[in-house]
Amino acid sequence: MRHPFVFKADKAVESILYIVQNVDQPTFHRISKMMYFADKLHLEKYGRFICGDNYVAMKHGPVPSSTYDLLKIVRDETLKDNLTHRAFTVQDKFLVKPLRTANLDYFSESDLECLDNTIKKYGHLSFNLLTDLSHDKAWQAADENDCIDIEQIVATLVNTGNLLDYLRDPCPG
Repeated sequence: MRHPFVFKADKAVESILYIVQNVDQPTFHRISKMMYFADKLHLEKYGRFICGDNYVAMKHGPVPSSTYDLLKIVRDETLKDNLTHRAFTVQDKFLVKPLRTANLDYFSESDLECLDNTIKKYGHLSFNLLTDLSHDKAWQAADENDCIDIEQIVATLVNTGNLLDYLRDPCPG
C-alpha cells in the first residue's frame, strides 16, 4: 500500500530547522533519524506522518526522501528556491546550520510532542547507534535505495491492525 499522506515541503523545512535547533551535530543523518523516529511515534499515536514524507531504505537507515532532497538542494546549490535558501545552509557536506528559527505555527501540538520526545530520547546518540536503532524490520524488509512500504513501518508499531484499517479507510461509511 502506498502511504496516504501528502508531502508538505514547507513543513519539512520547518522540521529541519526545529531539529537543527535542538540537537548537537545536526547532520543529514541525525536529521533523517529524528524525522523517522518522530514520524513512527506520530503515526502510532495519531495516524499520520508529520510532514507526509516517504522513507527510503538507505545504507545507514531510513531517509525521508523529499526532505533529503531539500537538504541536497541547499548543499549542492543546484537550485535557489525561496523555500530553503533563507532557512539553512550546509557546511562540510552534511552539517546543517540554521539561518533563522523554526516557525512553530506549522506544527500541531502532537507534531511538537513527537519531535520533542524523539529529540530527547535519540538526539544525543552516536551515528552508529542511530543507524543500528533505525535498522528495524521495516528497513530490513526493503531493498537498499527502495521505498519502505507503509505497511512495513506500521508492522513495527503496537496497534498494527487498527492502524492499517484506519490508513486504508480513514473515513469509513
